[in-house]
Amino acid sequence: MSSARVPGSVISVLVVEDEEITAEANRIYVERVPGFAVAAVVRSGGEALRFLRRTPVDLILLDLYLPDMHGLEVCRAVRAGGLMCDVIAVTSARDLAMVRSAVSLGISQYLLKPFTFATLAEKLTRYARFKEEAGLAVGQGDVDRVLGTLRGSSELPKGMSRDTLDSVAAQLRRHPQGMAAQAVADAVGVSRVTARRYLEYLVELGVAARFPQYGGVGRPELLYRIPMES
Repeated sequence: MSSARVPGSVISVLVVEDEEITAEANRIYVERVPGFAVAAVVRSGGEALRFLRRTPVDLILLDLYLPDMHGLEVCRAVRAGGLMCDVIAVTSARDLAMVRSAVSLGISQYLLKPFTFATLAEKLTRYARFKEEAGLAVGQGDVDRVLGTLRGSSELPKGMSRDTLDSVAAQLRRHPQGMAAQAVADAVGVSRVTARRYLEYLVELGVAARFPQYGGVGRPELLYRIPMES
């Protein structure tokens, strides 16, 4: 990890994204968060590494699927070169093996596409708090607290359980064509209101998507599904 942040200092970010529209959106998102500034936007892994050799940054917002190399290769090169910067990986892949590989390379957070400004802002805010608190850790309790700040986004909202969330996600994976909230509720054994809360949370995380299904007379039925991995 990079050194502790001096309170009030600006956190510099390198945005690595090959899609022009997405890259510009990410730049705008980052610069909307107080305390962050985009040092550059680059479109490939090679360009990112060349930039980093010239200009140090605090954080890389790194798309994993780049035209010249995989984002994990970029991370390996960064670590091998002794470059002290943190990484938030951005990808549409929902592959636990890839997540494990990302963690092993020191990637601090993992952001699934598509994501909202609120989701990115929450991760950046946690990262800023982590940077400020990291230099203050003196004991095991302090270390645990600081790491909890960085990884706090994995905590579920109050009243939600990991087992129920996993069950809801499992139902969606079994029905790639999509499921309505009532169907999920019946399969999991919870109320429709509860099922919808979990489904909307999966949508907020970028894991699931919602879409209307038009049928007979009346309002269309809202379905949820987990998109195929890309």
